[in-house]
Amino acid sequence: MDIGLYLQRLGYEGPLTPTRETLRGLQVRHLESVPFENLDIWSQRPIVLDEAAFFDKVVRGRRGGFCFELNGLFAVLLRALGFQVTYLSGRVSQDGRQCSGPEFDHLVLEIALDDGPWLVDVGFGDGFAEPLPIAPGQWTSGGRIFRLELSGGLWTLSREEPDGTWKLLYAFSRVPRRLEQFSEMCRYHQTSPDSFFLKNRICSRMTPTGRVTLIGDRLLFTEAGQRVDRTLDTHEQVEQVLLEHFGIPRGSLASPNGPPGLPGGLQSAR
Repeated sequence: MDIGLYLQRLGYEGPLTPTRETLRGLQVRHLESVPFENLDIWSQRPIVLDEAAFFDKVVRGRRGGFCFELNGLFAVLLRALGFQVTYLSGRVSQDGRQCSGPEFDHLVLEIALDDGPWLVDVGFGDGFAEPLPIAPGQWTSGGRIFRLELSGGLWTLSREEPDGTWKLLYAFSRVPRRLEQFSEMCRYHQTSPDSFFLKNRICSRMTPTGRVTLIGDRLLFTEAGQRVDRTLDTHEQVEQVLLEHFGIPRGSLASPNGPPGLPGGLQSAR
């Protein structure tokens, strides 16, 4: 892998020694530079779990992806820089209260540092901005508060909402996994009518002051808890937004309408 090209894609110019400072800088730049998106799924282009394919798409093609692609590729970079990386399996909560999804629903990373294990995730959408220590407690990341709890060997990650309530994001165990173990769920998310990623077109990126998200034909800007919502009227406007706000080249959205016969109207990015 061309590490220099990857770092250039991220716009990262900081230290490269395998420390917490480097890990934090890389995660923040990844979230600000590489969008969480399902455009290949929406355009019915197959995604396979292959590190070279991840690199060609995200780095050379200046695209984004979903958890298997983004965390899968980020793990390659971190290992090349000397970090000790473990794949973990997560189960995403669909209602913010319980995690009833199947194993391998979400790919997340554990990074071993001298001061303990850290949770890293650049493939969730609106998640935590900086690495979190894998330890029970509440942790601040990107100006928001997250809570990690452990029960019966299962960890849960929750986020405090503006109204003071807690939203469950996902659950995970620290059992080491291999990338190929996620293959079945990777296919499921591309083909099942129940898949989150077939409900609507999604593209989302963290910004230094908030988040910009495309859901279907709606462009959302979020900053300091305030949201601005704009409706896009044409396929050409969508492609312009993808280029302007996410750096995604024109023509990446092959199908204007997405998978036929599937419902839309999703209210928030995963």
